[in-house]
Amino acid sequence: MGIPSADWLVRPIGPVDEAEVSAVLAERFGVTGTVHDLGSQQDRNYRVRTETGDYVLKIANPASDPAALRAQCAAVERLADAVSGLRLPRAHAGVDGEVVQRLSAGGVDLVCRLLDYVPGEPIMDSRYLAPPVVARLGELAGRVVAGLADFAGVEQERPQLWDLRNALTVVETLAPHLPDQERAARVLSASRAAHTLLEPFVDRLPVQVIHGDVTDNNVVCEPAAEGRRMPVGVIDFGDLGLGWTVAELAVTCASVLHHHGAGPASVLPAVRAFHAVRPLANEEVDALWPLVVLRTSVMVVSGQYDTLLDPGNSYASVALDREWAMFEAAVSVPAEVMTAQLRHALGRPSAQLLPVAEHTLLPGLPDDVASLDLSVSSEELHTGRWLAPDAETVLARATLTAGRTAVRTRHGEFRLTRTTVDDSVPAATCALGVELHLTGPAEIRAPWAGTVTRHGDTGVTLHTGGLDLLLDGVDAEVQPGPVVSGRWLGTVAAREGVRVLGIQLFRSCATGGRPPRFAPPELAAGWLEVCPDPTRLFLAPDVPSSAPDDAPVPARGAQQAVTETELLERREHSFATVQEHYFETPPQIERGWRHHLVDTRGRGYLDMLNNVTILGHGHPGLGEAVHRQWQRLNTNSRFHYASVVELSERLTGLLPAELDTVFLVNSGSEAVDLALRLAWAATGRQDVVAVEEAYHGWTYASDAVSTSIADNPNALASRPPWVHTVAAPNSYRGRHRGPQSRRYAPEAAARIRELADQGRPLAAFVCEPYYGNAGGMALPDGYLRHVYEATRDVGGLCVADEVQVGYGRLGSHFWGFEQQGVVPDIVTVAKAMGNGHPLGAVITRRDIADAYRTQGYFFSSAGGSPVSSVVGLTVLDALRDEDLQTNAREIGAYLRDRLLELAERHALIGAVHGSGLYLGVEFVRDRESLEPATEETAAICDRLRELGVIVQPTSDRQCVLKIKPPLCLTRRSADVFADALDDVLTHGW
Repeated sequence: MGIPSADWLVRPIGPVDEAEVSAVLAERFGVTGTVHDLGSQQDRNYRVRTETGDYVLKIANPASDPAALRAQCAAVERLADAVSGLRLPRAHAGVDGEVVQRLSAGGVDLVCRLLDYVPGEPIMDSRYLAPPVVARLGELAGRVVAGLADFAGVEQERPQLWDLRNALTVVETLAPHLPDQERAARVLSASRAAHTLLEPFVDRLPVQVIHGDVTDNNVVCEPAAEGRRMPVGVIDFGDLGLGWTVAELAVTCASVLHHHGAGPASVLPAVRAFHAVRPLANEEVDALWPLVVLRTSVMVVSGQYDTLLDPGNSYASVALDREWAMFEAAVSVPAEVMTAQLRHALGRPSAQLLPVAEHTLLPGLPDDVASLDLSVSSEELHTGRWLAPDAETVLARATLTAGRTAVRTRHGEFRLTRTTVDDSVPAATCALGVELHLTGPAEIRAPWAGTVTRHGDTGVTLHTGGLDLLLDGVDAEVQPGPVVSGRWLGTVAAREGVRVLGIQLFRSCATGGRPPRFAPPELAAGWLEVCPDPTRLFLAPDVPSSAPDDAPVPARGAQQAVTETELLERREHSFATVQEHYFETPPQIERGWRHHLVDTRGRGYLDMLNNVTILGHGHPGLGEAVHRQWQRLNTNSRFHYASVVELSERLTGLLPAELDTVFLVNSGSEAVDLALRLAWAATGRQDVVAVEEAYHGWTYASDAVSTSIADNPNALASRPPWVHTVAAPNSYRGRHRGPQSRRYAPEAAARIRELADQGRPLAAFVCEPYYGNAGGMALPDGYLRHVYEATRDVGGLCVADEVQVGYGRLGSHFWGFEQQGVVPDIVTVAKAMGNGHPLGAVITRRDIADAYRTQGYFFSSAGGSPVSSVVGLTVLDALRDEDLQTNAREIGAYLRDRLLELAERHALIGAVHGSGLYLGVEFVRDRESLEPATEETAAICDRLRELGVIVQPTSDRQCVLKIKPPLCLTRRSADVFADALDDVLTHGW
C-alpha cells in the first residue's frame, strides 16, 4: 500500500480576491451577485447570492484533476436520478457548455465549478446528536452507496489521501511531522493494530465509487418538529473516488464520535440504518470498526499537517479538537469488542468455542457452590443495601457463615451492587468474570497448557492461543513461563480473613491490555463475547452455571435486549394498549429506592415524576408494616377492627373541624366519583361545573368532569349535558394573564349564577385547588373564595380534588385549598395517601355523608381494608417523622431557584410554575406568542432519560415538564436534575 507522498500531500490553496471571484462568475458563467467565503480545508468555496437563486462557486486546489471534478458532477447527476428526495449540489455549465471552467488567480492556474446552493444547515458544531439523527446519517450513507453501486465514471489513477485503503501509509507518513509526538505515537500504534485486524478482509471487501465523506458537516438539514436537525441532503463530493463500500459507513460513524455525549455505542443507529438500505456482508461488519479507527487516525494526522502547511487556515485549526475527540472515542473500546457489539446489533452474534478444560481449575472445590444473586431482582438487596460499598462481601460472608464452604458470583449478570445513582453516565454493571469466596485454602491448577505471567502481587495470567485466563487473589510461587495442563499455580490468597479468587477469561485484543471487570450496559454484548464465561472451569459439569430454575435469573448480556423487546411485545399482546407506557422504547424498571429507579441492566434513574410514591420507593417502614398486617389479617371494612378507625381519625384531624367524616376507597377516580355522587345525593341536583384542562379520573362521573384534551381529545365535545365548564384560570397563557388573571374568578362566579338563573343550579363545583394538569400552577389569589361563595349561594357544594397536590407536596401547606384560604365541603385524596398502594379517601361533613343513604349503601372492597388502613397510617407517620413537608418546602424552593436561573439563559423556558415539589417547567418556541414547544418537550424527556432522569410532559399542550418527585428528594438530586436539564438545553436533544 506504499504510495509517494507527493501525490496526496496537498498544500491548501491561497485566498482568492472576491473581485476576481465576481469577474469569473460573470465571465465564465454569466452570473452576477454577492460572494461570501465559506472556508474549506484545501479548496476555496464561495456562496454566491443572486436575484434568481443561490450558488456555490468551488475553486479547486491546483492538485485537483479536472477529470475528477467532472466525475463528481456526473456522480451527483446519477444520485439525482437514483435517489429520490435527496438534496444535491448539481453543477451548472458555463457559457461554453463545460461544467469545469479555468481561471488564473495570483499567477496560479486553477479550475472551478458553479454548483447549486443546497438549502439547509450543516451540522457544524459538536452538539448532541439524537439516535434518529444518527440513524438518518447512516441511512443517507447507505442510499448514496446504493445509488452509486454501478457508477463507473471515476478513473482513479493515483492514490487518494482519504481512501481508507491507504490509511496506514498516510498515518505512517504524517505522524513523524506532528508537533505532539506522544499523540503521534498513540495514533500510529492504534492504526497499526487496526490495520492488523483489517488485513484478513482486504481482498474480500467490495470496492465501488463512494462519496467518501457523508459526515455531519457534509449533509444539510431541515429542523424537524421537535427542533432536531434532520439530514435531507449531501454536499461536497470532493472526496469521491473508488474505495471499500463499507468505508462510506466508517466515515459516517467516525463523524458521530465528537458530538456531545457520544461514545462508540452511539453509532449503532447509523449502522442499523445503513444495513437496512445496503446490507452488510459479514466481512464488512468485521472490518467496520478497524476502519473507523483508521479514519479518525487519518483525520488527526492530516488535520495537524494541514495546520503546519497553512497556519492561518482557521477551517483546519478549529477542527483539531473534534478530530482528536473522534480518535479518543474510537479507541476507547477494543475494536474486537466493538465488532462483536456490531454483530449483535445486526443479529449476527458469532459463536466462538472455548478450549476444552483438561483439568479442573480448583480440584478441591465442593459441588454445592452457592451462587449470589446480585441482580436488580435480588431478594437480599432491599432497603438500599445495594448502595453499600461492601454489599457483595457482606452477602458472600453471610452465605459462608450459614454453612457453605464456597460461594460464587455470576458471569454476565447486571449487578445492582454496581449501580450508581445521580449519575448521567450509566455505570459499568455487567460482570465480565466471576468471584469465588471461600472459607478455607484451595489449590489452583492450570486447566490447560499455556504460558504463565504475573500481574501485581497476587495476579496470575495463563496465556493459551489467543485466550487469557486471568486470576486475581492467588498466593503463587509458580515462575513465569510455559506450564502443562494440571500444573499447580498456587492457592487462593487470604486477605483480612477472606479468601476471594477473581476469575476472568479474555480473548486477546490487538491493542493488548487487560479487560475491565465490568462493562456498561450499552457495550455488554460485545464485552461478553470477548470475555466468555469461566464458570465451567471450576464448576462440576452437572451443576448449572446460572441460578436454579426456581430462582430469579437476571437476563444476561446480549440476551437482555431481546428479553426487554419480547416482554414489551408480550405486554402489547396481553395488556390493553390504551394503558400506555412511558417512552417509545421503555426501560424495564424492576426496582426503586427512595427517589431513584433501577432498570434490569442496573441503570439508575432519578425519578422526578412519581408523585404516587410520596415517601419514596421501597420505604422499609411501609414494607414491614404491610408484611406484619398481611400475616395477621386482611379483609374488608364491614368487619370491625382498629386500623380503619385510627386512619379515619388521623385524616379528620388533619382537616378543618367540620370535615369530620371519612369514606375510604381505592383510587382517585373512585374518590372523585363518590364525591360527585355525594353532592348529587345531598343537593338533589346533578349539574356540575368543572374547570377546563383538568383531569379527575376515568370512572363515569370523574371522567365526565375531566376536561383535559391531553387525556381525551374529545373531552369537551363528549361531556354529558349536566357538566358545564369555566375557563382554565391559567395566569401564564390563558385569556387573562398576569395581573389580569384576577378576572377568572368573577367570570366563573357569574357563570355559576347564570346557570342557576337558567334553572340549572349546581350540585357541585369541582376543581384542583392547585392547577395540577397545567403543570403545577397556583390559582389566582382569591379564586376559590369567589367561586366557592357563588357555588354556595346557589345551594351547591364545593369539591377540592387533592389527589395530586395534597399531603404536603406544596411544602407551604399540607392541603392545596389552604393556600387559597377556603374550606371545601368535600375533599378527595389518593395517590400519595398509599405511597403506591391503591388507597384513597373522601372526607366531608356528616350531613353530606348521611345524605348518601338515599342512594343505598356504599362499599369498597379494598378501601379501608386492614392492610390499606395500615398503609395509610404508616404513610402519615413517615410524613410526620421524616418531616417530608419541610423537605418539600426547602428542596422545592432550592430547585425552583435553579430552574429560574436556567430560564434566564435558555429562551425555550417560558415559565417555571409551582411550589414545593409540585413544579412545572413550560417550554415555548416564542416568549411573546407562547407557541407551545410540544415536540421539543417530548424530545427533551427522551434525552433526559438517557442522562438518567425520568420526567414526562403534562398540560393540554404537552409542553410542561411534570416535576413531582418523591418528597425525600435531596439537594444533590435536585442539582443533578437541574444540571441535566441545563445540559440538554445547552447541547441539544
